Amino acid sequence: MRNVDFAPLYRNAIGFDRLFNLMESNNTKNSSGGYPPYNIEQKDEHHYRITMAVAGFADEQLDITQQENMLIVRGERQADENKNYVYQGIAERDFERKFQLADYVKVIGATMENGLLHVDLEREIPEAMQPRKIAINGQKLIES
Repeated sequence: MRNVDFAPLYRNAIGFDRLFNLMESNNTKNSSGGYPPYNIEQKDEHHYRITMAVAGFADEQLDITQQENMLIVRGERQADENKNYVYQGIAERDFERKFQLADYVKVIGATMENGLLHVDLEREIPEAMQPRKIAINGQKLIES
């Protein structure tokens, strides 16, 4: 794996420290081994959906938390000590999956259907951050 040093960029980029820190931490983090598998779908310009394959988990065994710009999905199973497997090919392990969310993205709902957990997200850009036209020669501003 290639290591990238972002230090030279800190000199020329003002206000992007958080972005570089995220890229560095993503570069060094251990992955959770790809479990559970997931898809990220963009439904339109401001709506997204994360779909996770969580077969075998009940609603009450899953925990979804949004903490600032981090979405954390956890699954905890109670071990059944009474079973004696001849072969166990189905993964029955706890998991924690973290997703870094962009600014102004919030979770608007979650549903469970056929072993798939769907987490719906929406980006709500504040009106002050939306583009606006600037007039030249001192004329009034034109809202777009």
